[in-house]
Amino acid sequence: MDSNSPTTGVDYIQKTLQESESSQASILRPLSFDVFEGQPKTVERLRVMVGAARDRCEPLNHILLSGPPGLGKTTLSLLLGHEMGRQVRITSGPVIEKPGDLAGLLTSLAEGDILFIDEIHRISKTVEEYLYSAMEDFRIDIMLDQGPNARSVRLSIPRFTLVGATTRVGLLTAPLRSRFTLHSRLSYYDRSTLEGIIHRSCGILGVSIDSGGAEEIARRARGTPRVANNLVNFVRDYASQRADARITKPVAAAALELLEIDARGLDEMDKQIMRIMASHYRGGPVGLGTVAVAVGEEPHTLEEVHEPFLIQEGYLQRTPQGRVLTVRGWEVVGLTPPAGIRQGELF
Repeated sequence: MDSNSPTTGVDYIQKTLQESESSQASILRPLSFDVFEGQPKTVERLRVMVGAARDRCEPLNHILLSGPPGLGKTTLSLLLGHEMGRQVRITSGPVIEKPGDLAGLLTSLAEGDILFIDEIHRISKTVEEYLYSAMEDFRIDIMLDQGPNARSVRLSIPRFTLVGATTRVGLLTAPLRSRFTLHSRLSYYDRSTLEGIIHRSCGILGVSIDSGGAEEIARRARGTPRVANNLVNFVRDYASQRADARITKPVAAAALELLEIDARGLDEMDKQIMRIMASHYRGGPVGLGTVAVAVGEEPHTLEEVHEPFLIQEGYLQRTPQGRVLTVRGWEVVGLTPPAGIRQGELF
C-alpha cells in the first residue's frame, strides 16, 4: 500500500498494536504466570484453562476480564498468548466500526490466535450481532450490496479465542456476556503487591530504589499497577535531576508532592471534586453531570478514573439521588460537614 492510500480499519488496528507494544510500558509487562503479581484468583482460573487447553491441543475458550483501568487486563491477554504460544491481536470496541472491519480482523487470525478487544462494552450493536456467530460457530455472514442485489456471503474463520476487557460490565448485553466461558473481575492491588511490582519495574529500568522509596510510591499509586509504573518513571526522572539518582522515601515523597499527589494517593482533581461538592452543594446529593461541569471534566472520566478510588477509600458514596460526600471526604477538604452528618450517617 502506498503512502497516499486510505487506512482501513484493520490497518489501523495493526498500527495501533505495533505502536502500543513498542512503548516503554510493554517492557514492564510480565509474560509468565510465575512473574505476574496480584489477582491470585484470576491467575489460578487462567492457569487451569491454559493447562486444559494445552492437554487437549485446543484453543482457549473465550474469556471476559472486567475491572477498573490499569489493573492488568491487557497484560493478562498478552500473557495468555505467550503461555499458549499464539499471537495476540489487540483492538478496542470503538475502533471496529463496521462488520467489514470485524471480518477483516477475524479472517487474518491463525488457528488458536487470541483477539483482545478492550472496552468491549463500547462495540456497536451491529458489529456485536456478527460477533455472536464468530464466537460460537467460527463463521461470519457478511451482506454484500443492497436492495435486490443484496446477497450474503459466509466466511469461515479459524478457531480463535476472544478475550474481552471492560471497565463497565453492566453495559454488556446479556447475549454477549453469556458467550464467554469465564468472567473474572480484577480488583485493586494491596500495597505489598504494588511494592513488589515497583521493585521489579525498577530492576528492569535499571533504577536504584530502597524499600522506603517503593513503599512511598505504592502508598500513592491508588492500588493500580499502571499508576505505580507511571509514578516510577517520574520519580526516576526527579531522582536523576534533584538527587543522586537513587529513589529513597524522602526523594519519592518530594517527587510525588511535585505532582500534587498526597500521601493518601489523592491528586488535585480528586480534591477539587470533593471541594466543589462540599462548598457548592453542601456535600450532596449531586448528580455526576453537575460535578463534571463544575470541575471542567468529562463525566465518563470522573466515573471511570476518579470515582472508583474515591468510593473504595470511603470519600464518596453513590446514592439513588446522586453522589454524596462522606465524613472522611469532608475531613480531606478541611471543612465542617453540615449538622446531622456523622460517620456512616449521610442524612
